Amino acid sequence: MIRTFIAVDLSSEIRERIKDVHRQLADHNVRLVDPDLVHITIKFLGDIPEEKVRPISDALSRMHCTPFDVDVEGIGAFPSMNYIRIIWVGVKSKTSQHGKISDFPSVKSKSAEGDFERLRDAVEAALKPLGFPPDSRKFTAHATLARVKKMSKDQKMSLVDTIKRLSDVKLGEMEVNNIRFKKSTLTPNGPIYETLHEVRL
Repeated sequence: MIRTFIAVDLSSEIRERIKDVHRQLADHNVRLVDPDLVHITIKFLGDIPEEKVRPISDALSRMHCTPFDVDVEGIGAFPSMNYIRIIWVGVKSKTSQHGKISDFPSVKSKSAEGDFERLRDAVEAALKPLGFPPDSRKFTAHATLARVKKMSKDQKMSLVDTIKRLSDVKLGEMEVNNIRFKKSTLTPNGPIYETLHEVRL
C-alpha cells in the first residue's frame, strides 16, 4: 500500500517568498514545512494498492479543466486563532470578482473561488468510478506553511500577533496549469513526496 494525494505545486518564485514568511515564524514554537514541499491538496486518497496507480493516472488524464491564474496571499490559521494547529497561505482565483472569506473562522485570508472548485470537481468526477467517493467537506484551497506545537499563553499571543501582521501578505501570482498525483512516504525527518503522474490542464 502507498499513501497518495493529488495536488497543485506552487511555483519556484512563490516558494522562495515563503522563506521570508518562515523567517518571521521561526521565533515561534512551530514546525515549518519545507518550502519545496508546500502544495495545495486537491484530494487526499490515503493508502492505495500499487495496482491502482495506473487506473488513477489514466482517469486523471481524461479529465477536462482549463488552466487559470491565482494570487497566493494572506496568512491564516486553522482551526481558529484561539486554537492554532496549522498556519497556511490562502489562494484567490484571479477570475473571481470578489474575494471569498475562508470557512476557517480564524482569518480574513483569501480562498480560491470558482476555478479551484471546478478543478476539484473534475478530479472528484474522474475518480468516483474507481471507488473514491467525493469529499463532503467544503473545499477551501490553501497551502500549509507550518504546524503548531504546544505553547504557553504568551507564546500563543505572540504568534497570533505575527499571523495578524501577515494576514494581507502577498506572495505573488502563478498559473495553475497542471496537477500531480503524488506518493507520500513518511519518515522521522518529514515526508518525502514522489510524483507518480502529472496531468497538464
